[in-house]
Amino acid sequence: MRRNAACLAWLAAAAALAACSSKTPDVEPNVAPTNYKQEIVNTLKETLDDPNNIRDAFISDPVLTSTGVNQRYTACVRFNARDASRRYIGSTDRIAYFYGGHHNQLVEASTQQCGNASYKPFPELEKICRGEKCR
Repeated sequence: MRRNAACLAWLAAAAALAACSSKTPDVEPNVAPTNYKQEIVNTLKETLDDPNNIRDAFISDPVLTSTGVNQRYTACVRFNARDASRRYIGSTDRIAYFYGGHHNQLVEASTQQCGNASYKPFPELEKICRGEKCR
């Protein structure tokens, strides 16, 4: 009897937890991003081989863009970073995708995606300094 009661209690607890976890709040996918520059800086700081001393950094304002069947906010980023050998690799264009007002993907951009972007200086990206590798 005790064993059955314990099993029933465990099943009830599991069902309650499952009910809680299955309820996810609805997210409006196309909320205009507000902290997009800092989010992009944080991502590049962690993903580039050498995020120090980035040159020629530019960014476009986020715009609502057609991405297949959906529309999402995107921003284009252009910069010249160094590789693991500390050599500059040349200017790179990336496109940032936003969902629910937050950056969720940063990938290499095609000319079609960022060729007509209206870039402005992005000094926040040029000021990244991680560890003792600066300057």
